Amino acid sequence: MASFTAHSTKAQASLASSQQAKLVSARPQRSTVRCNASLPVSLDSRQLNQAVNRCIRVSRHVATRSSRGQRCAVVAMAGAKYDYDLVIIGCGVGGHGAALHAVEQGMKVAVIEGHDIGGTCVNRGCVPSKALLAASGRIRDMKNEMHMKSMGIQVGSVSFDRAGVAAHATQLASAIQGNLKRSLEALGVDILIGQAKFVDNHTIKYGLPGRVDVGGQVTAKDVIIATGSVPFVPPGIPIDGKTVFTSDHALKLEWLPNWVAIIGSGYIGLEFSDVYTALGCEVTFIEAMDKIMPGFDTEIARMAERLLIKGRPIDYHTGVIATKVTPGVPGVKPVEIELTDFKTKKVVDTLEVDACMVATGRAPYTNGLNLGSIGVETDRRGFVPVSEKMEVLGSDGKVVPNVYCIGDANGKYMLAHAASAQGISAVENMLGRPNVLNHLSIPAACFTHPEVSFVGVTQEKAEEMAKEQGFPLGVAKTSFKANSKALAEKEGEGMAKMLYRKDTGEILGVHIIGLHAADLIHEASNAIATKQTVQDIKFAVHAHPTLSEVLDELIKSAHVNPPSSSSNSSAAKAGAKQPVAA
Repeated sequence: MASFTAHSTKAQASLASSQQAKLVSARPQRSTVRCNASLPVSLDSRQLNQAVNRCIRVSRHVATRSSRGQRCAVVAMAGAKYDYDLVIIGCGVGGHGAALHAVEQGMKVAVIEGHDIGGTCVNRGCVPSKALLAASGRIRDMKNEMHMKSMGIQVGSVSFDRAGVAAHATQLASAIQGNLKRSLEALGVDILIGQAKFVDNHTIKYGLPGRVDVGGQVTAKDVIIATGSVPFVPPGIPIDGKTVFTSDHALKLEWLPNWVAIIGSGYIGLEFSDVYTALGCEVTFIEAMDKIMPGFDTEIARMAERLLIKGRPIDYHTGVIATKVTPGVPGVKPVEIELTDFKTKKVVDTLEVDACMVATGRAPYTNGLNLGSIGVETDRRGFVPVSEKMEVLGSDGKVVPNVYCIGDANGKYMLAHAASAQGISAVENMLGRPNVLNHLSIPAACFTHPEVSFVGVTQEKAEEMAKEQGFPLGVAKTSFKANSKALAEKEGEGMAKMLYRKDTGEILGVHIIGLHAADLIHEASNAIATKQTVQDIKFAVHAHPTLSEVLDELIKSAHVNPPSSSSNSSAAKAGAKQPVAA
């Protein structure tokens, strides 16, 4: 403990009060640690030291009852003076969202970024891919002569510039990245460049390999890990970035293969199939599961197959995995893909295509953080274990004080907006305002043409829940063909479905496929987040004619049948305690 020199009675009192406040706030896992040492209004140096020592003894007493990691945290906090209130490792959408919320709460914040501001989403993911989808979608529309003629529009020969389409994606990513950086700088957030690793749970060292002019060490009261993820590449698939590549390479659109095999039929694979087919390529999906689009609600997946696959130059192989991929040479040598039955493990086919895109999901980027220094081990896939409050858990299963993890690095829900929501939740929790994010209220979207979106559980899961918990399940459906705005756009293909409890009106899930489905899902996701029931939102008014009326019709078609008062009364009587004879 630092020694104190009293310059004046007033200064001594102020200093002692400050030290006492710091000791009082030294709480492992926000538990109650109080120092009741009374301080006289006027103190001399001896009295000051006695008061401070009493506080130290209280702190040490609590520390000895805690784990070793907690004890260190208490001692560190007791005399702590940090560079920042919060340091965020990684500045993707999650880290950016957490930083903005923390600044709004009056915290001094720094972000440490080793690559690009904006992370995967802005630079190599959802933002540039939407630019490719927007451009290719326009091309698809203009090439659809029948669709255009149905609205009285005659279109001549349609052509496009591949490099121009690619430049649109690159320029958008650059613009958004610049916007994010300027927003942080305007709010006074320090941007530190380098790859970060823990020294302890309050100290972070950062730098770049081979660079002595970049790096340093900072301390913070709280730390958030927001390092995101990278494309996952299964064993046996060498990436050359030209003929065998991930979404990172595909976004550059350096060339358009005549025939592209896409390993994986999730969001990433579907979106790129939309881009490639609009630009004249043929696509073959390779899917390990027994059905295409395995993560979707079954009914929605069937319609998606009809709208997004069957009418396009796309075929697929299901129940197989690509066990061996041999890169080719563009325009000279094809890519060879060995297909093996997922169940029998026997080689069943070999494909020869112009290119192969690997879209098998993403893996957390958590290597190099030196997590062992804070007693943390990732799981076998590399995810950082966290509590429901985004607190990092040590190898002993206990909370590591003052360290949080959000976004793809924790694996709870690998979406950019989920990372941002988790970041806000983490900030709330570190400020002592308990917050638990309901991940079932987070919407997801696939930006194909037409779009697919959902929130909550699938019908299959809802049926399981109804059977296990014994409640009646309601299923409401409506079609885009009944929507005036969709018909005006000649886009009547699509449907919406809601799963709900017929006894309480609780909304369990909503699924949409159709025009602007990604924009429509938020009424449902917000209802789930705020715990609104079917009855609560049934009388909301929607502008006419708009696509939002698809949700309006869906909600109005749901019927809730709460238990009758007589059955409630009977149940209450049955559950009431009976008098016991003395």
